[in-house]
Amino acid sequence: MIKFKQTKDAIRKNGIPIVNEEGAVIFRLQSKKRFTISIAIMLFVLLFPAMQFVDAHPYSASYTTLNLTKSYTKMIYTLDELSVIELTNGDLNHNGMLEQEEFDAVKDRLIEIIKENIMLKINGEEKSWISIESIILDRKGNDSKLILSVIYSPVSESQSISLKDHLYLGDTKTNYANLLTIHYGSQTSTAAISGNHRTWAMQLTEEDYAGLKQDDLAQPKMETNELEKTAQDMENSTSGWLSFFKLGMNHILEGFDHLLFLFSLLIARQTFKQYAAVITSFTIAHSLTLTLTVLGWIDLSPKIVEPLIALSICYVAIDNLIRKEVSHRWILTFVFGLVHGMGFADILKEMDIPKSELAVDLVSFNIGIETVQLAIVIVLLPLVGLLHRWKYSRRAVFIGSIMTLVLGAIWLVERVLYA
Repeated sequence: MIKFKQTKDAIRKNGIPIVNEEGAVIFRLQSKKRFTISIAIMLFVLLFPAMQFVDAHPYSASYTTLNLTKSYTKMIYTLDELSVIELTNGDLNHNGMLEQEEFDAVKDRLIEIIKENIMLKINGEEKSWISIESIILDRKGNDSKLILSVIYSPVSESQSISLKDHLYLGDTKTNYANLLTIHYGSQTSTAAISGNHRTWAMQLTEEDYAGLKQDDLAQPKMETNELEKTAQDMENSTSGWLSFFKLGMNHILEGFDHLLFLFSLLIARQTFKQYAAVITSFTIAHSLTLTLTVLGWIDLSPKIVEPLIALSICYVAIDNLIRKEVSHRWILTFVFGLVHGMGFADILKEMDIPKSELAVDLVSFNIGIETVQLAIVIVLLPLVGLLHRWKYSRRAVFIGSIMTLVLGAIWLVERVLYA
């Protein structure tokens, strides 16, 4: 009797006993423990990052335009107001915006920050600013942006030009991207610097150089060490389409509101056919409005779009709480997917993407988003399947939806009151 009781206690504590090939008794976790671990992993992976970043600056966007001529290289650098405040602690009256007096007080510090982090090289040699054309705080309504215009020395025939941006590098709480537009002669190209990919570079061919504005400047030769530096810059750089693909991946990976919405959609019990319909409708919807917004056919303010994204999270979470079984969720997903697509497009709206590159850049950006989304679904669905085989699955869905609702509500209040 004592031995039986000890065996029963061991099973309750450790799981089901089995014998391995060597004859040793080991324990296999009981089903309840396996399901509990699956739930814990799923909630931790998907919700803990969002809880960490609930008060963080979600996206810092800069826009850099390079104008190449035979007489000079001009860089126009634009940065959002919130990033300027973060970098300089310039909001002294804590009203969430920079007054002109506050901007004037931190202007010199801001110039030094940009000099240290935005590095332009010609022929592998880092160049300093020849002059500052202007530095202003451009205010349109409640939105303000820093606009800095500086002059560098010109690029010569067969020389390379590269740009490195180390702003926010290593800052895990800020999803930073610098969208580049390069004008040279009648040609325009684009690229995106984001994540750990912080270098853009191009080689100016004889044909490219011939199309630049004419002048009488002498053309310096490329020394051997400069050629080596040029090759290194080109090797470390990211091509246009690939940079937008990576930007799309980074955009959704650090867009915790989008990930939380996806989590809310999938955690409820559904058939495989229903899951497929939900994912398909979300993909079609956000791809549609992403394209239309970047093309300028739709122009809805982020002050409307961002609260609606938070509201979509709250709505789906509440739907999970009040309904044991969901149906026709693809319709709801399509409607909210249209809103999320406008959110995805926000970073690209102000970029002057030439028509010749627009299709490739848009498709690359969207494929980057879809690649991450598909990977998340592939990982999440088996865990959700295990969850719904557990007798306490409804309780787990309830807890997960409550956590999601709280996070969505916090974002909603922040975006309505402090936008």
